[in-house]
Amino acid sequence: VQLQAFGGGLVQAGGSLRLSCVASGRAFSSYGLGWFRQAPGKERNFVAAITWDSETTYYADSVKGRFTISRDNAKNTVYLQMNSLKPEDTATYYCAASTWLTSTNYGLSNNYFYWGQGTQVTVSS
Repeated sequence: VQLQAFGGGLVQAGGSLRLSCVASGRAFSSYGLGWFRQAPGKERNFVAAITWDSETTYYADSVKGRFTISRDNAKNTVYLQMNSLKPEDTATYYCAASTWLTSTNYGLSNNYFYWGQGTQVTVSS
């Protein structure tokens, strides 16, 4: 599976962005999908995840109520709608795919075997 993320950019605090991640490969609909982010000099952190059937979504506490993850299996695409953006949301955002996403491993980066190249999000104050 190859993943390509796009949709990042520069936005003012309080604004919105929608990230997209398009995957190649026929098994896309069977994968759990996640978004992670990494700010300069910091570790890569979990942001959101969604199960293969969209039945369950997971969010980091820092983005709950502001970000929404969704997917369209027909388009091999996962989205991250980001509203009410804050300067602390500034980071490179990565999409990732997991062959086994559960309620206990969704936030662990080593559970995701396939990664996109990242897209930069910058939120100005």
